[in-house]
Amino acid sequence: MAESSRSLIRRFFSGLWRGITWLRVALTNLLFLAILAVIAFALMPEQPRTLPDQAALHLAPSGFLVDQRTYIDPVSQLLGDSQWEETETVVRDLVTTIDAAARDPRITALVLDLSQLIGGGISKLEEVGQALATFKDSGKPILAVSDDYSQEQYYLASYADEVYLHPMGAVLLTGYGSYRNYYKSALDKLAVNFHVFRVGSYKDFVEPYTRDSMSDASREHNLQWLNQLWGIYTSRVEHLRNLPKGAVDDYISNLDTNLVAEQGDFAALAFKAGLVDHLASRLEVHQTLQEKFGPNADNTGFKAIDYRDYLAHIRRVPAAPGKRKIGLLVASGAIVDGEQPAGTIGSDSLARLLRQTRERSDLSALVLRVDSGGGSSFASEVIREELAATRRAGLPIIVSMGSVAASGGYWITAAADEVWATPTTITGSIGVFGMFPTLEKSLQKLGISTDGLGTTELAGALRLDRPLPPIAKNVLQQSVEDVYRRFLVLVAEARNTTPEAVHDIAQGRVWSGATAKDLGLIDQLGYLQDAIAAAAAKAGISDYSVELIERQLSPKEQLLKELASESAQLRIGTLSNWVPRSIRQTWGALIEPFKLLDSMNDPGYVYAQCLACPRP
Repeated sequence: MAESSRSLIRRFFSGLWRGITWLRVALTNLLFLAILAVIAFALMPEQPRTLPDQAALHLAPSGFLVDQRTYIDPVSQLLGDSQWEETETVVRDLVTTIDAAARDPRITALVLDLSQLIGGGISKLEEVGQALATFKDSGKPILAVSDDYSQEQYYLASYADEVYLHPMGAVLLTGYGSYRNYYKSALDKLAVNFHVFRVGSYKDFVEPYTRDSMSDASREHNLQWLNQLWGIYTSRVEHLRNLPKGAVDDYISNLDTNLVAEQGDFAALAFKAGLVDHLASRLEVHQTLQEKFGPNADNTGFKAIDYRDYLAHIRRVPAAPGKRKIGLLVASGAIVDGEQPAGTIGSDSLARLLRQTRERSDLSALVLRVDSGGGSSFASEVIREELAATRRAGLPIIVSMGSVAASGGYWITAAADEVWATPTTITGSIGVFGMFPTLEKSLQKLGISTDGLGTTELAGALRLDRPLPPIAKNVLQQSVEDVYRRFLVLVAEARNTTPEAVHDIAQGRVWSGATAKDLGLIDQLGYLQDAIAAAAAKAGISDYSVELIERQLSPKEQLLKELASESAQLRIGTLSNWVPRSIRQTWGALIEPFKLLDSMNDPGYVYAQCLACPRP
């Protein structure tokens, strides 16, 4: 009897284990099949959407306007680790879409939804604005809608024929400013010794580490370009909205007083000031758009096509066989030595693209879009040399400056046939500096000392735990001065002038694109499309297509990117959706100088970088 009971128990647990094993294998197989299904779905070519016979174009840019998307590791994207990354909208995508829609009889109007736009700089806003102006000239209306309008959002809204604002919303205009944190007292308390070497009275990149306030020289040149850019902003808005001269400044200066008269009602004040045309709730806007353009298929919105779908549609049209091409290469971000992903300019990675470009026989010219405040002087020179070699190979090169092309960003443009900038581009900052921190005092406070010996005075001189000896200081200062002289010479040769004349307008001073044109630092004022047309003219062609030249993703990266794209649609939100923008911006401002320090890898510790070059 006991033996029978033990046998029964053994059979029970044996069956239970077989059941568990079967379930485990079944679940594993199901998971494997699910993964295969997701991969197949991700790799399946997307079916093109059929465009309606007539519809409005729904243009809803999100995040920051950029010239190039920041590279995010596909694995991090897939796992959802990039929660703090803001979304980005490529300016050229918007311009291409708007220009095509202006010529397309199927597109009857443009609805500009600005609720998700964060900013990106007036230069980029101007490029989109010029495209909007072309759309209006085609006779098609533009409607702008948003619950609120920030300064950046409102600039684009001012191009609209009708501007809608929520009755509880606001138009918040503040003007431009340049504020930063200064760390000298904090560094003194931490006993961090920053050794600074620079050339140029206006080269203020180092000031946050050596001062507790902005220098007079920094105030002087920053105020100049800030006033110029703000003057362009206000005059443009006042012209587009048919407002009297000075109306925008008056709106800001008397905001508190005028709000009292409106009992604190921001929306009513914006309407009274002529900044908006209609105060309407979301439901009222929804009904208005349905009345104007008709309801969509399920009656949840108005009859429209999203600009991303429309862009995908127009890009599916293949270029005519044998058509000549203009290459477009984007250099966006800090200039750093070595291999770097998109969103940072790596000397080796960009040089490789340039070498590949000049070996192609189907390109008639190259447009280099520069959006950079500079970085490593050595990396800048490596890139300039490759551009010069590409030009010598017979490929015309036109530079188009974006929001900023200063310091090292200006350095690399010296090899171009022509340099174009927008009136609001921030450029110049021709100057260099070196920084080397030592922590010997900090370590002493912790009871850590450093001792040893060397065969020369320079042995171990560049250790963070030792004081910087006088000979090393002299060497670094002379190195900075030598790089500055080289900078002056290459600019003088490129601009057909003398190093002495360049020095008079250099010394780290920052200029707007309009002033840079007057000073001879650039050739023409215009936007990316103008630079592309100039490149075609330089190459002697009139019928051409534009090809974006960028690093090709590996098959593994492409697969992970597709998977990440699919999984992103399943996520409900990220931290950036619920953390207030003001907190994110403040945190970003606090850590930005330390992020810049971390990216500094110039082999000679000499940098051509502009800190006073934000994108207002």
